[in-house]
Amino acid sequence: MSVLTIEGRGNWRKLTLNRPDRLNAFDDELKSEFLSAIQAAAADSSVRAVLITGAGRGFCAGQDLAAVAVDDDGASIGATVAHFYNPLIAAIRSMEKPVICAVNGVAAGAGANLALACDIVVAARSAKFIQAFSSIGLTPDAGGSWLLPRLIGDARARAIIMLGTPVPAEQAEAWGLIWKAVEDAQLEAEAEALATALADRPTKALANTKKLLDTSFSAALADQLEREAESQGHMARTADHKEGLAAFMEKRQPGFKGV
Repeated sequence: MSVLTIEGRGNWRKLTLNRPDRLNAFDDELKSEFLSAIQAAAADSSVRAVLITGAGRGFCAGQDLAAVAVDDDGASIGATVAHFYNPLIAAIRSMEKPVICAVNGVAAGAGANLALACDIVVAARSAKFIQAFSSIGLTPDAGGSWLLPRLIGDARARAIIMLGTPVPAEQAEAWGLIWKAVEDAQLEAEAEALATALADRPTKALANTKKLLDTSFSAALADQLEREAESQGHMARTADHKEGLAAFMEKRQPGFKGV
C-alpha cells in the first residue's frame, strides 16, 4: 500500500496522506514521497491547484516519533526539521498556484502547521488542531511560530502553543485560524469543489496574490502600494486578464487558461 495517494483531477491534483494506522504521521518514506509530490505539483504547469488531505480518521499527527532516534542529542530531530519540514513549508507557501487543505480529523504538531501553511483550509467539524510540541518538551516546527501569530494574534498563539490546548474546528473558524468548518460528511465534496473552482481561476493572478499577502506583514504601506502597482501592471498583460475583461464586457463566464 502506498503511503501517499496521488490523483490527477483534470487541471488540479489531490494528495492524500495514507498511513491511517499511524494517523498519517510522517515516517521517512512518507516524508520523501510527500515532499517530492509537492515539488512535482509546483513544477507542473498543467496543475493549477493542489488539494491535500488525509486517509482514515485523522489528517496528520505530525512526526512519527517512533521513527526518530532519541539518543543522539537531538541531531536527528533537528535534521528532520531542516531537511524536510522547512523545505516542505517553503514549497507550499511559494507554490505559484493555490493549495487547499481538507482536514478530516486530528491535525497535531507539524501536521497542524502543514495544514495552516496552505492557502485555504476547510475542516470537518470533528477535526481538532493541536500544537503538541510542549507536551514532549519541544518548540514549534513547520512554520508554526510564524503562522499562528499572523492568523490568530500573539495572545492566542502563545496560549495554544504553550498549553497544547486542542482547538476544535468550529473554534478555529471563529478565530480565523481556518477558512471554514463543515459537516464531516460534506468535507470531501466541499474541498474538491473548492479545488475545482480555484483551478479554473486565473492562476498567475492567484500566485501573485499569494506573494502580495505574504510580503504585507513586513512591508511598509508605501512599499506595499508599489508592489501592488507593479503586480497589477504585470497581470494586466496576461491572457487571463484580457479574457476576464472580455467576459465582463460580454456578460459571460470567463474561460481562464492560467496564462
